[in-house]
Amino acid sequence: MKRSAISLAASAALFATITLPAHAELDVVTLQKAIEASLASDYPKLDALYKEIHAHPELAFQEVRTAARLAAEMRALGFEVTEKVGKTGLVAIYRNGDGPTIMVRTELDALPMEEKTGLDYASRDKASWNGREVFVAHSCGHDIHMASWVGTAKTLLGLKEHWRGTLMFIAQPAEEIVAGAKAMLADGLFTRFAKPDIALALHAGPFSHGTGFYRTGVGSSAADGLDITFHGRGGHGSAPHTTVDPVAIAARFIVDVQTVISREKDPTEFGVVTIGAIHGGTAPNIIPDSVRLSGTIRSYKPEVRAKLHAGIERTAKAAAAMSDAPAPDIKIVEGTKPVMNDPDVVAATADVLKAAFGDKFKISPPGTASEDFSEFAGAGVPSMMFNIGVYDQERILAARNGTGPPIPSNHSPLFAPVPRPTIETGVTAMTLAVLSAFNRRARRK
Repeated sequence: MKRSAISLAASAALFATITLPAHAELDVVTLQKAIEASLASDYPKLDALYKEIHAHPELAFQEVRTAARLAAEMRALGFEVTEKVGKTGLVAIYRNGDGPTIMVRTELDALPMEEKTGLDYASRDKASWNGREVFVAHSCGHDIHMASWVGTAKTLLGLKEHWRGTLMFIAQPAEEIVAGAKAMLADGLFTRFAKPDIALALHAGPFSHGTGFYRTGVGSSAADGLDITFHGRGGHGSAPHTTVDPVAIAARFIVDVQTVISREKDPTEFGVVTIGAIHGGTAPNIIPDSVRLSGTIRSYKPEVRAKLHAGIERTAKAAAAMSDAPAPDIKIVEGTKPVMNDPDVVAATADVLKAAFGDKFKISPPGTASEDFSEFAGAGVPSMMFNIGVYDQERILAARNGTGPPIPSNHSPLFAPVPRPTIETGVTAMTLAVLSAFNRRARRK
């Protein structure tokens, strides 16, 4: 596919007639019309960018091609771009006079799974992952985020007469393993570059395009990694009495650990333990000498998190002891904390989103998935993440009333956003959110 950069010239005139007095309330209706006019001109290039990225996804900390593609787009727009921040991340800076620094984040990485959407631009790419070759797919929506990110950058430059300050657009690696934000921070994101006044991000999800959700306070769960190896004594499958079967021990643990959730944790508090992978054995007639489990632990509150950690360790040791097996190797790795949406940022952003989209943008409960966008708030930056939908409303309604198939969620091999309305919503919503952030900071002076 030809890698043509998105040009500003095609739509610059569309913004020239907009005049907003400095530090006035945003004229959302006028701004929205200008954004829509820009998108009408620019969307074909955003669509091509989206489909190219979708067809060629890359795994965490392997996003070399993807990062280079975005870097080229941002340089063509006039941003100062620094690559290889946090290994494969990039930082794009655009200065437009004195004012606050507003950060907009996208993710770069994809998932180690096979896409089964049947789309003509579906990924068939493979990569090495944990020592084996796997398919790779953008089944979480990061490709939507990247196209929206580039589109937002272009649109904001078309409106640069109406904001003052610095745009800090970052493309973060390794979100799927909740490691990329930490890597960028450790590589001097907020010391080599500006520490932003506000950070914004969006995430696509399995609901109607043109709609969205936002929330104040806790926005997503904390996530920790779990890795347990149960040890036994291997032998012939016909003589289990001469062995200590680690498969049986692992099976017991997988069932019993759920009682930590159902009987030890307060039922009104959120907590989930998921075992996502089991590795053990080589043949059906051999009892192996070890079995390895890996999974995730999710929660909102620190006290729930601590209870889950303690319960998992105790249950794993008990499962082994019941079979007179050696103590298991237990490794719990702290991942990321919950996303915390700043009340002031949310209030200001919600005002413009409601003005633009009406009741199509609503308050929602916290999400149960996890996000390392939380690391930026943890570093002291007031932050907000909001969600946008990806599917046709008719498909949502058919699934709801039983006349259509279930809606594929993020991380499903069938996850397939409808590109144009989804990206257009992402660009419109994020552009208005950034303008609101600039305006809010300017009015506070």
